[in-house]
Amino acid sequence: MILRPKPSPRHHPTLAGAPTAAPMATVPAWLRRVIPGTQSLAGKDIDDVALTAGATIGALDAVVRRQEQWAGAWRQRLALSAAAVTAKQAGRVEDESALRDTVLLARPGDFLSVGPAGSMLLAWRRLAGTPAEKLLTEASIGAVLDDLGLRRDDDAVGDLADDLRQLSASIGIIGMLTGAFTAAERYGFARAFGCWLADALLAQRLGWTHAVPLLGGETALGTSVRPRRSAVSSVATSIETNPERAKSLLAAQARAAVRAIDLSAELERRADRLLAVAPKLRAKAADAVVEKLLSDDAIVASENIAGMSDRGLRRLFDRLVELGAVRELSGRPSFRIYGL
Repeated sequence: MILRPKPSPRHHPTLAGAPTAAPMATVPAWLRRVIPGTQSLAGKDIDDVALTAGATIGALDAVVRRQEQWAGAWRQRLALSAAAVTAKQAGRVEDESALRDTVLLARPGDFLSVGPAGSMLLAWRRLAGTPAEKLLTEASIGAVLDDLGLRRDDDAVGDLADDLRQLSASIGIIGMLTGAFTAAERYGFARAFGCWLADALLAQRLGWTHAVPLLGGETALGTSVRPRRSAVSSVATSIETNPERAKSLLAAQARAAVRAIDLSAELERRADRLLAVAPKLRAKAADAVVEKLLSDDAIVASENIAGMSDRGLRRLFDRLVELGAVRELSGRPSFRIYGL
């Protein structure tokens, strides 16, 4: 379905340069029309659904490989969406704004104060911010399970890491996608963790430097199954015995990819505005603030930035809002939060 391309070379564009010259990402109308919804999979052939998913992932791959300055903010905004869905599926009431507050307003370095919902956001932020090649180590898997509030033991984590290495190296894209969920369920872990694994495996297979949170933001992924404890080599067979589930996951991946591409176009417009006004900023350390805004979902008005006082930072944000370069996201008169 998708070939395994070589990793793209890294490049580091200058912060104060002109806005990106690459065209904004768009999804062709014909592709949007053929992406199956949650109620339109009946009767569709799995090869057709796989072809559609492959086309959308190919379009997303083009966005990722541009390695834009705003890519960090894009991935972290997708992580926030995934965390909100994860929290809702866990029966919690925190929405995106509440999750953002929980993490950004926590005491620096005190991640124990973020609570269960905040930890879910940390899990997805870990996916978006950790180099892809380090995501599926035993240490990373164990940390994510802790963040998601899933019970684990070291033996299970080690076995799961071994299974994932086999998935990544020896099976096709469709099998890798379904295998991520099969592996998570085999060890008794929740569907959110299967989404996390699938996104990490996709990033490694395509040679991305960082994963893009995709499936965690999808609310409908079909019914769960309880697979027998079997070897990963049997995953391909499970595709034949449960094609409806494979179609459901592929369709969800296609919808998630389009959602990510649409968000990239929106953030590109906002980032271009920020970069256009950046040369006009006279505040000390303004470049550091702009870089932070481009690399993260949001920052608090009290952010500790070298060379910038609290008062100076607040004045800079007021100026950026006035210029239409950033938005105040909290709607509060105090403890304000700013982002693209």
